[in-house]
Amino acid sequence: MSGRPRTTSFAESCKTVPQPSAFGSMKVSRDKDGSKVTTVVATPGQGPDRPQEVSYTDTKVIGNGSFGVVYQAKLCDSGELIAIKKVLQDKRFKNRELQIMRKLDHCNIVRLRYFFYSSGDKKDEVYLNLVLDYVPETVYRVARHYSRAKQTLPMVYVKMYMYQLFRSLAYIHSFGICHRDIKPQNLLLDPETAVLKLCDFGSAKQLVRGEPNVSYICSRYYRAPELIFGATDYTSSIDVWSAGCVLAELLLGQPIFPGDSGVDQLVEIIKVLGTPTREQIREMNPNYTEFKFPQIKAHPWTKVIGTAIFPCVIGSQVFRPRTPPEAIALCSRLLEYTPTARFTPLEACAHTFFDELRDPNLKLPNGREKPLLFNFSTQELSSNPSLASILIPAHARNQPGAFTPTNASAPSGQYTLHLPVFCFLTLSLSHPASPTIAIPKSTPRHICISDRFG
Repeated sequence: MSGRPRTTSFAESCKTVPQPSAFGSMKVSRDKDGSKVTTVVATPGQGPDRPQEVSYTDTKVIGNGSFGVVYQAKLCDSGELIAIKKVLQDKRFKNRELQIMRKLDHCNIVRLRYFFYSSGDKKDEVYLNLVLDYVPETVYRVARHYSRAKQTLPMVYVKMYMYQLFRSLAYIHSFGICHRDIKPQNLLLDPETAVLKLCDFGSAKQLVRGEPNVSYICSRYYRAPELIFGATDYTSSIDVWSAGCVLAELLLGQPIFPGDSGVDQLVEIIKVLGTPTREQIREMNPNYTEFKFPQIKAHPWTKVIGTAIFPCVIGSQVFRPRTPPEAIALCSRLLEYTPTARFTPLEACAHTFFDELRDPNLKLPNGREKPLLFNFSTQELSSNPSLASILIPAHARNQPGAFTPTNASAPSGQYTLHLPVFCFLTLSLSHPASPTIAIPKSTPRHICISDRFG
């Protein structure tokens, strides 16, 4: 659907490089039924580094890519299903994904149970194996199922999934961690319980003020405009843009900005949001304000109601009929050109679009109780404790471990980065004194920017 070269998930330095002698042994045996059993010495994902033996069986490949291979297996002691993500480890560096996942403990983030190292087929080849909770589905596959059936995802599920995504983002952003690859494929789902878990932290990074970051990050359809402009000092608000794209996709039944290339992605965004103002361009990239863009008028979000079941942007039509006004209003606050104008994840959770979830009598369409939605911790709410009175309804304030409005004076653990942006776009100018970006009325194939973003 969309793609990008896999970025490194290795941190900058590693003084203690894992050595083969420190791997522990990997033993293969057979159980009484003749099934293959693998036993490894693994370190728990959280808590003290106390290696222990872990045995698993029924191993099979369920995914692969440039990052490595993902296996499904079953723990022998509990019978629980697990996922094992196996990635090649550069022994010169710490693995950033591992370092980040060991910090995280949240109901809407896939849990790192254990990790262990293993040898490869080649000499000195080392693999890191992340043992994770297994979750059977993804938002991508569930949404595709409805789309192929010419149906739309029930609105209560749109609310349930998006709310949990914003909770996971509020949590990781409170640590200064940016996921940098939010997309439906990375949102794991249990269809029976409606529990969503954010996964794949292979592109995640703790953003530090003043330190540059790569701009060629995030899958294309979900890439924030400042990244297309080559920003290297971006903030965690790029995740919020991506989440807005996911919300719009669930409402539409298809991606809202389906660009064929990095440049075409910008074209698709301008078709809906209109041409960014000089001030918006400055906020995305202060070095880009002198370039002239064709003036395309934005579609008012309150009027972008489509007539087809799954419309593209046609004239002034975007969303299907009967799309809740609150959903459109939320989209408009997520898909903002100016990064600082976007909602924070906590502000998104507090939006009226999610009020139905705060109804104590709400159940899932299958009759089950809704998942835990209000067990906020102090860490989660640290960026804006004043929202606790909205986010934790009265009926939920007795949940164990829940943050309550009475302790809302906790210090903030969130910081916002306001940094200049540097652009790598190279323009092909027909008139040096008046540079332009040509956007054809039809689907663009020729555009006066060298396409370096793929």
